[in-house]
Amino acid sequence: MGHEWDIRTSTPGEERLVRALVNKASLLPIVAKILVQRDVRTEDELRRFIQPTIDDLHDPFLMEDMEAAVRRLNRAIGNKEKILVYGDYDVDGITAVTLVYKYLRLITTNIDYYIPDRYDEGSGISNKAVEYAAGEGFSLVIALDCGIRELEMIDHAGSLGVDFIICDHHVPADTLPKSVANLNPKNPGSKYPFKELSGCGVGFKLMQAFAISNGSDTHALYNLLDLVAVSIAADLVPLLGENRTLAYFGLRKLNRNPSLGLRSIIDVSGLKSRQLEMTDISFKIGPRINAAGRVQSGRESVELLLSRNPKEAKLMSHHIDEYNTQRREIDHSITQEAGDIVESFTDMEDRKIIIVYDPSWHSGVIGIVASRLAEKYHRPTIVLTDTADNLVSGSARSVEGYDIHQVLEGQKDILENFGGHPFAAGLTLRKKHLHEFIQRATKQADEDLTIEDLTPKHYIDAVISLDEITPMLQRQLRRLAPYGPGHESPIFCTKGVVCVTPPRLVGYKKSHLKMTLSHPGKIPIFQAVGYNQSAHLPEIQDNTPFDILYTIEEYVRQGKRQVQLNVVDLQIQSPLK
Repeated sequence: MGHEWDIRTSTPGEERLVRALVNKASLLPIVAKILVQRDVRTEDELRRFIQPTIDDLHDPFLMEDMEAAVRRLNRAIGNKEKILVYGDYDVDGITAVTLVYKYLRLITTNIDYYIPDRYDEGSGISNKAVEYAAGEGFSLVIALDCGIRELEMIDHAGSLGVDFIICDHHVPADTLPKSVANLNPKNPGSKYPFKELSGCGVGFKLMQAFAISNGSDTHALYNLLDLVAVSIAADLVPLLGENRTLAYFGLRKLNRNPSLGLRSIIDVSGLKSRQLEMTDISFKIGPRINAAGRVQSGRESVELLLSRNPKEAKLMSHHIDEYNTQRREIDHSITQEAGDIVESFTDMEDRKIIIVYDPSWHSGVIGIVASRLAEKYHRPTIVLTDTADNLVSGSARSVEGYDIHQVLEGQKDILENFGGHPFAAGLTLRKKHLHEFIQRATKQADEDLTIEDLTPKHYIDAVISLDEITPMLQRQLRRLAPYGPGHESPIFCTKGVVCVTPPRLVGYKKSHLKMTLSHPGKIPIFQAVGYNQSAHLPEIQDNTPFDILYTIEEYVRQGKRQVQLNVVDLQIQSPLK
């Protein structure tokens, strides 16, 4: 399905703000326009956006239940109680457990951590974990990236004398668990200024409050922000507000002096000696941390991130890289099978949601498969497979403007468990309810969506000519980094370019389009690559002018900074008027 091109236009009021930023901050009009469109309106907002400080972080005690959480944690440490740090087996949970455990082990030795087994226990707080905590004498559990919907399990833990502090960021139910503290900026009535923290981010806020309450030096805590940056990138939370500040300092730590475990992953990912960006985390570092939980055990990733021995860290990072290779082979195979099912749908043009099921699929990769299908077909997608005891597990991924979590909320009467975000969620149901679930989810999507809603769009930040890609523009765009969800790399449109030399296909299965572009007979000339754009090759032969949408990428080769245009779409005739 082709994308519509939608240029962002400015209101008269926004144009005045653009002129103000140009005059006061010496910005190029193109850059000022991008900032205004992303809700940066004043000099102070500009400063916090491009040069945040640690002081820009919100007071952690603005989060409801934070004082109760800190009191209980202080009491546990003072009384030498055993504390268990518990987190989910994905990147967000693993980084959260690592951060909280690393910081608290500086203060107490009565501490351990627990990552549930994906296949034996599932996500969230398991009965096995609660029984383990009670049996081993842990009187306090800090649950990270999970727990906000675990009402019955928290009640069970309480009956066994185990208290819980919950640090979560998923959408809560109408009733909250009876824990010591429910830390979640999304809780009903929450007055916390920023709602989109990652699970690791909420864990960081607990440690920040704990440090403040004890008058501790926060340097050791801020030294762990590389973990928060990894969680932000991997969990696809918006790179705005407080997340932007956390990611800014976390990415700086990751580039200057990452922890031993993260450095080992960076090395094995082929990222050594390059300036890391959030996309490197999303596509290289995060998947490797995730792979252990998908293929073997998430505990192995925690052990690596906690490692103090370089030789052990190197060995463990290679194990995790092997898991990632296995994961990639499995998910490619299942993606192909799932894609074949979708291609067999004779009514695909009219379908508002994709739901595919196969009892043999590996449950550890169905989230990745759902993401690939949602991206390819631009439809909300649910991928389902069998697990133990007549249960079916599923991963759901959505598209812009459609809350997939609300779809699951409407079917909670037939679901055993579910949770997540508007864009991504997980679920478990009894196999006897599978057919009913598919029917109801399909009916809901048919009522909610039109085909027009599902037409993918490229939002264009600015229309420019190639000669406007100057070193000054590049420098100012660099200052707007890091980029990510909610603040993606700006997409530019340039009309009427031609290939200076014949275009060619490169990369895996010759799926990428390599080009050298200019305006006809003019300079400058830029190298460009269109990832997965090979189908356009016949259209751009014989000096045919065409229009491109692209982001501007910089990289260093042989000590020299180079510019490449990453073409996201091209058309022979522009849809822009």
